Amino acid sequence: MRATLSVKEKVSYGLGDMASHIGLENVIIFLTFYYTDVVGLPAVFVGTLFLLARVADAIVDPAMGLIADRTHTRWGKFRPWLLWLAVPFGISCLLIYAVPASLTLTGKMVYASVTYCLMMLLYTAINIPYCSMGAIITSDDSQRVSLQSWRFFLATLGGAMSTFLMIPLAEWLGGGNKLDGYFSAMAVMASLASIMFLLCFFNTRERVSVKSTHENFRTDLRDLLRNDQWRIVALLVFFNIAFGVVRLGAMMYYVTWYLNDASLFMWLLAAHIVGKSVGSGLAKWMTRRHSKLTAFTFSAVACGVLSIAIFFLPPTLTLLVGMTFIVSSFYQVTTTLMWVMMSDVVDYGEYRQGKRMDGTIFSTLLAVLKMGMAVSGAIVGWTLGLSGYVAQAPQQQPAAILAIIALFSLVPGALSLCSALTMRWYRLNDETMRQINHHKTVAAQPATGPNALQPQELS
Repeated sequence: MRATLSVKEKVSYGLGDMASHIGLENVIIFLTFYYTDVVGLPAVFVGTLFLLARVADAIVDPAMGLIADRTHTRWGKFRPWLLWLAVPFGISCLLIYAVPASLTLTGKMVYASVTYCLMMLLYTAINIPYCSMGAIITSDDSQRVSLQSWRFFLATLGGAMSTFLMIPLAEWLGGGNKLDGYFSAMAVMASLASIMFLLCFFNTRERVSVKSTHENFRTDLRDLLRNDQWRIVALLVFFNIAFGVVRLGAMMYYVTWYLNDASLFMWLLAAHIVGKSVGSGLAKWMTRRHSKLTAFTFSAVACGVLSIAIFFLPPTLTLLVGMTFIVSSFYQVTTTLMWVMMSDVVDYGEYRQGKRMDGTIFSTLLAVLKMGMAVSGAIVGWTLGLSGYVAQAPQQQPAAILAIIALFSLVPGALSLCSALTMRWYRLNDETMRQINHHKTVAAQPATGPNALQPQELS
């Protein structure tokens, strides 16, 4: 569909990810620190919890995608899940910040394990249908870039609202009690998230017609693995999310123990959020002048080189704020274009195999994303634990400080360069996607002739 989407629909679609990031940004930025330094859980336990829970959640993802692909209601395939799960997702976000102070350490570990797994499960159940919607709201590549730009701009605002307001609200509502404060603050945020998902449901439409060509789960997964571009994008997703999780997960530790001033966290976080907001628009601007492959590769290389440079630069606030802003801007470009590539993989799979698997493809790619979160989250926790980090200690050992610096600079830098390298094998450039969409419009079978796009050309 080449019709231009209204701003209202683009904003409404973006509200869905704004709601997701109210919960997800807290998990990435605050939850490790909350569990270790507020609740008092061991850092190694937290890293292991993140790994095991996200691995389990990643296993569930494909099942949710297969279920979503087989959903048929008067509201469509994917939209009804937003209606059904908006409130349960909000409740699950609240529960992870409701660790009872009266519990023993073992009790707190059990509670954290159960509520964290529940939150990630419901995030999967609502986010997979939401993400899959992006491919069937429109099939036009330029409209997809615009839709994803609005989505990630609002997602950034959601993360900013949650992270910036979390501490002030916790202090105001908690009256000096950190546990009560976090619970009350998240109650406000979770309510807003539920409302945003409902607005997304009411103001969006599924336009791309999807035929029911699914056979059984095993056949769908077999066809999925035969999609060579799915394999490339899966690798890309892993490196891209790992970059963000490691870097953001280390940020609080970096300012607290290396810069020796935890209050500076808000400066770096502000630079990160403003940079992401700029990056959402930058992605659209860059793709008007260059192919999305060029824009992605350039941005990923810039992220990698600048992140590594932080390790060697003097830790001055002005320099770090500037570098954080630039790195976050380019990172948001790669994230925005990554989701456009996911939609392209759906169209490519339909072209090559004659069956459309929006939910299956997005769910399995989200499973890879969760695995990236799991591995990178565990890397942060394990590195801290093995380097001798001691929560709430008056000072840290030199080995722990060095590990924190590396987690904020060298490790994410290497991951971003790996992401850029992966693009060497990505074949769905702008011209290829135009031919695929033209083929879908004019004929049921691949066109013939010297200029026609043949499936084997992309193998």
